[in-house]
Amino acid sequence: MNPEVLRSALRGLEIFEGLTEDQLDWLVSVSEPRVLADGEILFRDGEEAAGFHVLLSGGLVVTKVVDGREEVLTRHSTEEEGAAAEEHDGKPAAAHRFTGELPLLTDGAYVATAAASGPATTVVAYAKPVFFEMLTRCHGVAAVLIPVLAWRIKSSEVQARKRATVEALGTLAAGLAHELNNPAAAVARAAQELVPALDGLTRTAQAWGAAATGAERSVLDRLADELDKVPPPVVSDPLAQADAEEEIADWAEEAGAERPGLLGSGVADLGLELGWLLERLEGVGEPALPAALDHLAALLEIRSLAAELRAAGPRISQLVSATRDYANLDRAPEQRFAVTDGLENTLVVLRSKLTGISVVREYHPDLPELTGYPSELNQVWTNLVDNSAEAMEGSGTLTLRVRVEGVCMVVEIADSGRGIPEESLPRIFEPFYTTKDVGKGTGLGLHLSYRIVTQRHHGSITARSRPGETRMLVRLPLSGTDPACASPATTSPATTSPTTAS
Repeated sequence: MNPEVLRSALRGLEIFEGLTEDQLDWLVSVSEPRVLADGEILFRDGEEAAGFHVLLSGGLVVTKVVDGREEVLTRHSTEEEGAAAEEHDGKPAAAHRFTGELPLLTDGAYVATAAASGPATTVVAYAKPVFFEMLTRCHGVAAVLIPVLAWRIKSSEVQARKRATVEALGTLAAGLAHELNNPAAAVARAAQELVPALDGLTRTAQAWGAAATGAERSVLDRLADELDKVPPPVVSDPLAQADAEEEIADWAEEAGAERPGLLGSGVADLGLELGWLLERLEGVGEPALPAALDHLAALLEIRSLAAELRAAGPRISQLVSATRDYANLDRAPEQRFAVTDGLENTLVVLRSKLTGISVVREYHPDLPELTGYPSELNQVWTNLVDNSAEAMEGSGTLTLRVRVEGVCMVVEIADSGRGIPEESLPRIFEPFYTTKDVGKGTGLGLHLSYRIVTQRHHGSITARSRPGETRMLVRLPLSGTDPACASPATTSPATTSPTTAS
């Protein structure tokens, strides 16, 4: 590009309009113009940031792959119509004309991918050392750049919050659907089997009434009452239960029962054996015994179906209650709450992700309630527990500890996973920093958790990690904004003391 044409184009940009002639001469001398074809990549998400880019003509579309799909974060355009379309979120006009400053200032990688949009896109690149020299030489540049930088950080966090909300709702829906499947299936199966079971009970009752004497009916009535009061076995031995079931079924078949297998399974499921049954059936004569056994089997079947329905109903209610508490629907934003309730509801929601993982609870007794925003803290617990589950990859131990230390309540979430690399620990609360593969993390989960804890609840969050042990500690003031709980976020390798807090 002709230097004079480039000089004129740069002078027309808001970021460079206050430069002196000498500053503009220097800027032209270090400029690297580049013409991009439609769709050509300017820089990619995850690449080390190498330059600051100024858009002279055409447009750029900035995208990021999130959970396997590409999302458009924003568009930069030199056309008035295109720029106006992007101003609905308060985007400054100057933000359309440059990009790449954020990762340079944070000494990180690009956090999104930028590609040309349109056939005539021209950018000017400034290498990293030149960019910092530009800030030193040309003071007016920073005056335009800093407000745009602030808007971009705020916009990214707003997008991340929206994405986190959608992800949380998705996690909630998936977890709820997974957990509801078992009790709902039990209800459906019991309802389907209940009608034929009732028919069978009616038929066997008629047969038993016709075959039995008054004394024999009393024997079976006492047996039925006793079976109804038998508690479930404390320890279940599948092999012993199978043997007992087979023995009872064989005896019932020899006695002439129509459904010996149903009787065997019904009695064995209660942890009982054939000897117990024979003892209680004394007094029932051989002619009436088959009818007695068939009626007893039908009774046990009905009671088993009723027990399934009784267990499934409260389980569904529990899940609905946990979901309501987790989301804090129709409640005041700030309220008194028990921290452990949020942790327990988070475990319910994430149960499907914790399959194969042992959960250990160490809650100090008589914990006081806090005042704050439980729905926001639930997002913190969800993020920390989800990260722990991912680090353990389906096996390990998740430990939740809650205790009071002075004027602070301390919530500790520890896992036995792979740990956080030592070089990454100091940066895990930084915005846009992530140790996950490109497209699998936004780099804002822990940062948003940090802001919820520190800014909304005046607390602190710290991290310690080594292979096989990672501990995240959240301190929340018991009342007010006690500065003792608001220490800066610190990170370090885990020590041998499990109670070390910072």
